[in-house]
Amino acid sequence: MGDTMDEALDRLFFKPRSYSAWLDKPVPDALLHRLYEIVKFGPTTANSQPSRFLFVRSPEAKKRLEPAIDGINIKKTLSAPVVAIVAYDMRFFEHLGVFYPHRPQARSWYEGKPDIERTCLRNSSLQGGYFILAARALGLDCGPMSGFNEEKVNREFFPDGRLRVNFLCALGYRAAEPEYPRFPRHEFDAACRIL
Repeated sequence: MGDTMDEALDRLFFKPRSYSAWLDKPVPDALLHRLYEIVKFGPTTANSQPSRFLFVRSPEAKKRLEPAIDGINIKKTLSAPVVAIVAYDMRFFEHLGVFYPHRPQARSWYEGKPDIERTCLRNSSLQGGYFILAARALGLDCGPMSGFNEEKVNREFFPDGRLRVNFLCALGYRAAEPEYPRFPRHEFDAACRIL
């Protein structure tokens, strides 16, 4: 079991990087469906599942996304076979009767509350993390990023305001390893405390 666990950790955390050069190899619909079928089982507050995933793949859709991406990120993002817009639904609570049925009052915990976006952002970020790990587990490489204009993405893809973008994630198969070594991370004592 030790080897299997080590291999899994290598595949999910230790070996992958954020990639910016992509092979011209398509990501099939069936793989995107499988990816979501894994992601949906990650825990969220009150099983709220606020994330929505818009897979931008066609040249026409990428052209619509391009004006919202910061210049330095355009090529590395749009050259990926797929760019996922990880968004959240500001009216996720409408589904709680199905997804959290044992608490009929759950909708009232969120509907009309001023901090609902905070709940959406927290839980869609959790789901976005699951998304990256599930993609890696399925053999995809990822290039998550926040170098884009949020207002432009929302205006172009979610004009009614119900959905809002959290972050973008390029998906595909890396063409090359990054040109630089992995950047340092905090050591335990700098980032953690045990009380």
